[in-house]
Amino acid sequence: MDGNELNELRELVEFLKANAIAEFDMERKDLKVRIKFEGTAPAPVAGLDMNQLARLMASQGGASVPAMAASAAPAAPAAAPVDPDAGSHIVKSPIVGTFYSAPSPDAEPFVKVGDRVEVGTVLCIVEAMKLMNEIESDAAGEVVRIMPAAGQPVEYGQPLFAIKK
Repeated sequence: MDGNELNELRELVEFLKANAIAEFDMERKDLKVRIKFEGTAPAPVAGLDMNQLARLMASQGGASVPAMAASAAPAAPAAAPVDPDAGSHIVKSPIVGTFYSAPSPDAEPFVKVGDRVEVGTVLCIVEAMKLMNEIESDAAGEVVRIMPAAGQPVEYGQPLFAIKK
């Protein structure tokens, strides 16, 4: 990330804060940015591309992000983002497939947020090529976050669960 992109990102963060946007996702060919503010904020605005953001900013009386980045004075270093999963053990998908939180559509989920799990506890199923692969916990603790939704495709190495030890 070069200096212009860093300034652009700082201006974007300030714009999102000023307009009380809780969540923002942006993807370019070589850059992926996800910004999420904690606290009491309005509904998320996710998946905007740069053109949509520019239109939104223009409708709010602001310049486009590239124009803001070009005219921006050097900003103070941004505070490090708070990682909601800091200190948690992250269970990642060992395979590409479809995430299922329960053994069948009408069954209770294997685990819910707040459940205590032990090493070897089945957390979910990832279906790959019609095979149902049980994903077991590799750490003991409390489930504090379940990242994918049921039926969502997952990638190899994608975080599935956060477990506080």
